[in-house]
Amino acid sequence: MKKQGFNPYLPSWEYIPDGEPHVFGNRVYVYGSHDCFNGWVFCQGDYVCYSAPVTDLRDWRYEGVIYPKTSEEMNADGHMCLYAPDVTVGPDGRYYLYYVYDKVGFVSVAVCDTPAGKYKFYGHVHYKDGTRLGDRKGDIPQFDPGVITEGNRTYLYTGFCGNHMKDRIGAMATVLGPDMLTIEEEPVIVAPGDCYTDVTAPVTTDCPYKQDSVEEWKNYKDHAFFEAPSIRKIGDTYYFIFSSQVMHELCYATSKNPTSGFKYQGVIVSNVDMHIDSYKPADMPAAFGANNHGSIELINGEYYIFYHRHTNGNWFNRQGCAEKLKVLPDGTIPQVQITSCGLNGGPLEGKGEYPAYIACNIFNPEEKNWIVDIRHPRVSQDGRDGDEETGYIANVQNGYIYGFKYFDFKDVKKISILTRGYVYGKYEIRTKWDGPVLAEISAGCSNIWETNSADISIPDGIGELYFKFVGGGSHQFKGFILS
Repeated sequence: MKKQGFNPYLPSWEYIPDGEPHVFGNRVYVYGSHDCFNGWVFCQGDYVCYSAPVTDLRDWRYEGVIYPKTSEEMNADGHMCLYAPDVTVGPDGRYYLYYVYDKVGFVSVAVCDTPAGKYKFYGHVHYKDGTRLGDRKGDIPQFDPGVITEGNRTYLYTGFCGNHMKDRIGAMATVLGPDMLTIEEEPVIVAPGDCYTDVTAPVTTDCPYKQDSVEEWKNYKDHAFFEAPSIRKIGDTYYFIFSSQVMHELCYATSKNPTSGFKYQGVIVSNVDMHIDSYKPADMPAAFGANNHGSIELINGEYYIFYHRHTNGNWFNRQGCAEKLKVLPDGTIPQVQITSCGLNGGPLEGKGEYPAYIACNIFNPEEKNWIVDIRHPRVSQDGRDGDEETGYIANVQNGYIYGFKYFDFKDVKKISILTRGYVYGKYEIRTKWDGPVLAEISAGCSNIWETNSADISIPDGIGELYFKFVGGGSHQFKGFILS
């Protein structure tokens, strides 16, 4: 079988969430934070980078560590974590990395001559008097920087608004000068937090920032700004991408001006596939998740949305995923469905062996709580962080469904599964999660990986594949073979 692209698009033992994709030259580079397998907090690792040729998004290359978390003197002992970063090209042609440590409220910047080289600490974003953004009285703490540079001006978008945090008005935009550090235009609030979606006049607080377009803020209701601000430009329109108050979705707002007039437009992707009704009820989650962070990028003539999913039954083991999307002639973006084939350029081949960790759906139709939890079935792996161990689904339980999409099925007559654990039951195989059973396979009962098979007749054409376990005991699901 030729090399194919899966979700997650990086190796199954790699945990790079918060992905900001950027095309530089003939490659796309993804900059994200760095979780650890079995990590106990967000973003415990150094910044690393992966890249792929724009003509083949199935061929990702590890570029190595681009910025250790101990790079600044104030974190020489590594007690702080590097949160989600972004990169932009300055007017001098160099690459600037913007980031925030988890225990401070100001933005740091590092610089490098190449997209994925060794970045060096450069300075902190500051007002003209030298005071760091975030340190001045009344400043809102800085978080999750997203950047775009046009000429000698760089637009910096930051913010975090936890639910019911009245002291955090919303996402802010700040204009920097050609040195990439000095503030030329002070912050303005461009999107509201959940406490401010029903205001009709500027909010009066100790916050000194201007607030723009508050008459539009009511349109953000139920999808107010939470975190993960990112910015892109398509034609003459700026797209502000962000994680909303419900966490699992990435939404977007648009404006013709980078610092004002952003109008809420909708959801681009949900990492639990909420709102999607093409294969299930819109209000039924089809995966377990939590927060989300990512952005869009034009790659070789096609637009993609990069986001992340949650693994290992907690919030701190996140993996990057991506889907192709459409930007319609009117500039709107229909919500995309999460898939297993992501960057493959089309459906996966309908024959061959596939790992279970590429399941895009893990759910129980009776379970309405979508928040990731160790009690649920989950993608996991053997070994320790950094060990190149292929992932699998752990804690398989009665009644849960594991979905994979899409495949181009051709003459499939047999299906096999690989499982491990002391379990008594069977898998029901379907091409719709609630469709007729096409085959049943014993789950086996062994402390080593065991293969069991059944005859099956899957209709030719592009379709989905669902495995539902019915039985007792908890076990592990490594993968399946179509033949």
